[in-house]
Amino acid sequence: MTVIDLPDEQAAALKANAAAEGLSLEAWLQKLAEQERPDDRPRRHIADVILENMQDVPPEIMATMPEDGASQHDHHIYGWPKKEASPRFSPTRSIGSP
Repeated sequence: MTVIDLPDEQAAALKANAAAEGLSLEAWLQKLAEQERPDDRPRRHIADVILENMQDVPPEIMATMPEDGASQHDHHIYGWPKKEASPRFSPTRSIGSP
């Protein structure tokens, strides 16, 4: 057995967390130790994470989202005049076109 020396306040906080889940401190710490570490999970591309999260947005909310996305956020947030789209970053311009 390993003994870890903690201040009484930290030990009490850990015991309270365990009790909130209906576990003894030992069982709660064991549960934490057995949880999957982030490094053990396969890495995912951020676009996949965003698409997965966006699936939870109700259709009526998606319908209110601006079609130009963040490119005109100042207009949508502050009511400022829309900026002219930069040809360099135009969402409708395909790669390789002038």
